[in-house]
Amino acid sequence: MCSEMGYDLERFVGPVNEGLLCCICRDVLEEPLQSPCEHSFCTACIQGWLVHENTCPEDRQLLLASMLKPIHRYMKNDLAKLQVRCKNTDAGCTLVTNLEFVLAHQTDCGYHTIECTSPGCTVKLERRKLEDHLKDCDYRMKECPQGCGLPILSTDDKKHNCIAELRHTVELLRSEMICKMDDQKQDTETRLDAQRCHMVVKESGLQSQIDDLHAHLSRQTTELRILQEIERQRRIEMDKIELEKKELLDLVKSMREEMSERFEAMKTQTLPGKTKQHMCIQCNKKEKITVI
Repeated sequence: MCSEMGYDLERFVGPVNEGLLCCICRDVLEEPLQSPCEHSFCTACIQGWLVHENTCPEDRQLLLASMLKPIHRYMKNDLAKLQVRCKNTDAGCTLVTNLEFVLAHQTDCGYHTIECTSPGCTVKLERRKLEDHLKDCDYRMKECPQGCGLPILSTDDKKHNCIAELRHTVELLRSEMICKMDDQKQDTETRLDAQRCHMVVKESGLQSQIDDLHAHLSRQTTELRILQEIERQRRIEMDKIELEKKELLDLVKSMREEMSERFEAMKTQTLPGKTKQHMCIQCNKKEKITVI
C-alpha cells in the first residue's frame, strides 16, 4: 500500500518531474488533487491543510475544499508511467513496475506482512510464509482425530469430548433450525398479511367499480326509457300530422274539382249562340240552354 501522504521519492527509479511532487509533503503525488491556481497536492495532505487554513499553501490564494479538482490527464499519464519499487524491497521483493500497477502487486506481494488467519493467533509474518506457519500454528483448526469429524483447535485436543461436542453441535443446529423456521413463519405471515391487505384493497376497488357500473347502467336505462317515450310521442304526432295532411290534400282536391266545374260552367255561359248542356245545381239534371 502507498504511504498516507505521498509515495516516498526514494522508491522511484530515475528522476521524477518536479510537477509530479506534492507541494506540501514533497513526495510523489498520491491520489492527487489540483487547486484553481494549478498547484497539486496529495488528497490527504491538502485535506489536512484545509482543516485549519483556507488558502493555497503555495501562493496564499483563497482555497476551499469545494474548489479542488482532479489533475490534468497528461499528469495522470506521467504519474502512471513512473517506475517504482515495491514497498517491500527491504524485505526482499525485487519487483520494479509502473506506478499504476504497484498497488495491485502489493496486495498480493509475498513479502507483505500480514496477520495469521487462524482465529486467536496474533503472529505477524510475510504472506509467503503463511502456509508453512499454518501447519504448526497452535490456533489452527483440524478435524477431530477421534472420529466425530468436528473441527477443533490443536490446543484443544486433550479437552475435546466428542459426545459433548456433538450434543452441543446438535443443539446449536436445532436452535438455528428453530430460528430459521420462526423467521420463515414470520415472513410467510407477513407476506400473507400483505396479500390479504392487497386483496381487501383490490376487492374494495372492484366493488367500487361494480357500483359505478350499476349506477351508470341505471342512468343509461332511465335515459333509454325517456328516449323511447319521446320516440313514441313523436310517432303519435307524426301520425296525427300525416292524417291532417291527408285530410288537407283531400280537401284541396275536392276544392280544385269544384272550382274546375264552376270554371267550366262560367265558360259555357260566356260563349254566345252556342247550345251547351248545363247542369242544374238544384236538381242535378243536365239541360240544354241556348245562349243569345
